[in-house]
Amino acid sequence: MPKNKNSPLDSNISIGKPDCPLCGGLGFVRSSAEFGEPDFGKYQICSCRLEEITKANRDRLYHLSNLDALKDKTFETFKPHGRVGLGSQQIESLKTAYNHAQHFAGSLKGWLLLMGRYGCGKTHLAAAIANQAVSLGVPTIFLTVPDLLDWLRFSYSNTSETDFETRFDEIRNISLLVMDDFGTQNATPWAQEKLFQIINYRYINQLATVITSNAEMVDFEGRIASRLMDPELVTQVKIIAPDFRNPKDDFGDNVISSLGLHWRQTLGNFSLRKDEGLPPSVVQSLKDAFEVAREYAEDPKGWLVFSGPYGCGKTHLAAAIGNYQLGLGNPPIMKGVPDLLDHLRATFGPNSSISLDRLFTEIRTTRLLILDDLGTQSATPWAKEKIYQLFNYRYIAELPTVITTSGFPEELDQRLFSRMQDESLCKIILIDAPSYRGRTKSVSSRKKTGSH
Repeated sequence: MPKNKNSPLDSNISIGKPDCPLCGGLGFVRSSAEFGEPDFGKYQICSCRLEEITKANRDRLYHLSNLDALKDKTFETFKPHGRVGLGSQQIESLKTAYNHAQHFAGSLKGWLLLMGRYGCGKTHLAAAIANQAVSLGVPTIFLTVPDLLDWLRFSYSNTSETDFETRFDEIRNISLLVMDDFGTQNATPWAQEKLFQIINYRYINQLATVITSNAEMVDFEGRIASRLMDPELVTQVKIIAPDFRNPKDDFGDNVISSLGLHWRQTLGNFSLRKDEGLPPSVVQSLKDAFEVAREYAEDPKGWLVFSGPYGCGKTHLAAAIGNYQLGLGNPPIMKGVPDLLDHLRATFGPNSSISLDRLFTEIRTTRLLILDDLGTQSATPWAKEKIYQLFNYRYIAELPTVITTSGFPEELDQRLFSRMQDESLCKIILIDAPSYRGRTKSVSSRKKTGSH
């Protein structure tokens, strides 16, 4: 059959639906434009092929976006109420993040910064935004920041099909860019500069951008942080829910925090030891410590130091504060100082999956930190310096901190003690009670027993 010179295809080739009344299976139709109009005489894709074309475009966009492994991460599959057992504030943070993400996906204007711990749901929401954008035909790229940097590094190689400038320009100009896991990248000067160039270009041109990070704002490179703090462009959302995949994370990071070991120690079962025959002044010191702990647990502000001998109840009160806050949906980090130093030292090991900087950052910036048994740590210069850095950061930032020590505060490192002496931030509670060894009979009971 001869070729139809007015057709974009051979007439014996059928790429449309064979029974289509418009194109007869050709897949194209002549434009209905009148003579003199720009589309006069041109062929257009027939409506019978629109679904196929749309699918092909969507597949192409998915390939471009790197979302193939995240197609199931949608708004429909996200659980804004979290799992059973979350606190009210944790649930509220999930709902807020979900609503902001939906709003952003509907407008694709400005930037959205989702912050929170591993497994809290921020990547799911970022992928849901990207998936919705792709389904609407919006060119999108979804990349973890380490992969993004690898992508750029690979474009330098001779085996890369795309040169560096082309790939870099594609990332900077894509309609929607999602950068997942921001802050975990290799902090080389080259990496920092490339990330800044991407951030700065999209900031200047106000291109739709989603960023997720488990780091704190103070840990970002200064130039990047200044742009992420622009309230006119960037919406910041903090998710405080624990790792959805790991229920143990309800007690804070199950590797770091030891609060889960103290789950039985609450304000409700703290004993004032009235039946041990202790002197009234000792019982009063326990009562005073309990009242201070109860008030602090409801609204942690500043520092609270419990000082007293081993077994006097100071660790119980510290853990009770942590468990009370946990019940409100604010999981703290509780750790004995010697164990904390062991964890920090372990990051130097060849098999460690976490860096010292990352672990130390999480501890020093946590919402509520409970340090148990301060003063018994190894007195090496390295240990002293790390503890001082931790104290100094939280002192300057005025972050709520509970400390227990078996020695008198003045016996501690003087740099630490000087911060504890700041009465505008720190309250020191002395517990003058002996080690608790269980309930014993009162003095009056023993006298009655002896009279029989």
